[in-house]
Amino acid sequence: MRSIKQPGAPLPERIQWVEARGRAFSFTLQAGLPLLEAARRGFAAEGFAGGVLNFRHGALGPFAYVMPALSKTGENAAFYSDTFRPSGVTRLRLGSMTLGTRDGAPFFHCHGLWTEADGKTSGGHMMPDETVVAEPFEVEAFGLDGAMFTAEPDAETNFKLFGPVAAASTGVRTTSRAFALRLRPNQDFAGALEAFCRTNGIARAKIHGGVGSTIGARFSHGGVTEPFATELAITAGTIAPGASGALEAALDVALIDYTGGVAEGRLIRGDNPVLMTMELVLEAGD
Repeated sequence: MRSIKQPGAPLPERIQWVEARGRAFSFTLQAGLPLLEAARRGFAAEGFAGGVLNFRHGALGPFAYVMPALSKTGENAAFYSDTFRPSGVTRLRLGSMTLGTRDGAPFFHCHGLWTEADGKTSGGHMMPDETVVAEPFEVEAFGLDGAMFTAEPDAETNFKLFGPVAAASTGVRTTSRAFALRLRPNQDFAGALEAFCRTNGIARAKIHGGVGSTIGARFSHGGVTEPFATELAITAGTIAPGASGALEAALDVALIDYTGGVAEGRLIRGDNPVLMTMELVLEAGD
């Protein structure tokens, strides 16, 4: 399987995870607010401090983002581009967000694809402190109680990365068991989730959120992304018994690579290793 050497030694535990409770809901992001504050308010209105969300449309402006890029210093296996700040209103096509905390304050990690005002199709990693909601739009969210994604230094990748940590329960209304996960590098995306569910007695699960990167990509429709550094959003995902009865992960994703190539589709199981990280929430089913 493809792998990329990281600057630090791999930790033995390849999935960072916390079991919690959660609830799915939708809300509308308010126009004129920074995207981070609009998301925070939407979760807070339902009683949650954090969680994950997905969107299939939207409008941002002002807007700032970075794309994946090669590392100039060698201190990381890959890095970010300079910041892009397209003029006018950018129209979102899809994306996913992890809402948590960094340095004690709300923060997000958000990847998506979009069309800029001049018609350019692009995507990447949105900058929380420079991105504003231009028009109201609805998102599908999943709030967590008992876990929080928190940005902490990660010696393996030499980045400060979101990972789930246990948090005090607030007693907010929840509907289901939920597992907040972060997959570490150089393990197959689908295989890691399937093994996690088997180990933890999860018969089936739905994925909420989903922000991270893979080492290129191989799709079930035959498409291939060769450039190794990507920014990826999960657009839909489940883990459920397949025809043989064994658990199988169905992972529909969208990504942009460091050359600006955009790709969408279902990932092939067994041939899509994580590059830096993959954050998501599993909602356990029956």
